[in-house]
Amino acid sequence: MVTTFGLTLPQRAALFGASSMPEMFDLARNADSNPLFDSVWVGDSLMAKPRPEALTMLGALAGITENLKLGVGCMASFPVRDPFLFAYQWANLDFMSNGRMLLAACTGIVRGGASAAEGANWGVLDKERAARLEENIDIVRRLWSGEKVTYDGKWHSYQDAFVEPGPVQDPCPIWIASNPTPIPGREHIWDRALQRVARLADGWMTVQMSPQMLKTNWEKIQVHLAEEGRDAGSFPTMAYHNLNVGSDKQTCLEESKRFLDEYYGPVFTPKMVESWTAAGTPDEVVEHLVKLIEDGAKTISLRLTSWDQRGQYRRMVEEILPRVQEAAG
Repeated sequence: MVTTFGLTLPQRAALFGASSMPEMFDLARNADSNPLFDSVWVGDSLMAKPRPEALTMLGALAGITENLKLGVGCMASFPVRDPFLFAYQWANLDFMSNGRMLLAACTGIVRGGASAAEGANWGVLDKERAARLEENIDIVRRLWSGEKVTYDGKWHSYQDAFVEPGPVQDPCPIWIASNPTPIPGREHIWDRALQRVARLADGWMTVQMSPQMLKTNWEKIQVHLAEEGRDAGSFPTMAYHNLNVGSDKQTCLEESKRFLDEYYGPVFTPKMVESWTAAGTPDEVVEHLVKLIEDGAKTISLRLTSWDQRGQYRRMVEEILPRVQEAAG
């Protein structure tokens, strides 16, 4: 049952004029005082998809909010960053925010060579990113335990390393963001990615790039959770989704496509945008979001794919979320 929602701030929009940093901070303040929301999210990338940097932006958000969880989804640079330095920075954010940090890590692989070019500067190959993700998760969890850590891994080694102050949360949660697609002949790769979620993560963030994608992947994760002796009912699941409300669905989708093309480049087809965006009239948007919940999303974080961020935010909180909340209840 979904009772609260997340707000995803589109920080790359500050680079192409669809929003600004002051506007995004104002929306975060508004969400912080609105009980419909329990979290605010930023994205992350170094050079593959450059934007205002995630950790420093989260530090700013920690200073202007009091109630919201502060999330990064997904932390695409997680396999590239030094895990000790990251553990220190993240623990300090949790300390400063009084235990409000929520990490959703991912491999950060981008088709087309962008992540490979980015990783080359740190000697990180795309084919290593999944294993580096796992090693880094292990390291930061050990460092957040409060104990001195001696570690000899494949890529990182530490002697009596520790971070102080440590995080307020114990344990400090680490979700994995993953949205693989089963490809004939390569189903083992799809299965391994979802098994990693069930084995290592404290929650799962995903996207709906095609119909039934969330449902199919969640069903497989539940199988792996059972194998790990974990309870699927208490395992957090979040859909990272887009929203555009208006009088005509096609017009809303076309604006969302333009927005996402500016945000990522023209990499999403109209059909993918339609799957990934709750678009159209309030009735159509509510129906779309309720279906996400039925497919397995226990909460939804929404990014406004529009040049009218304030207007879309107002419609979302007044016309959409209360109805979705009621339907989910």
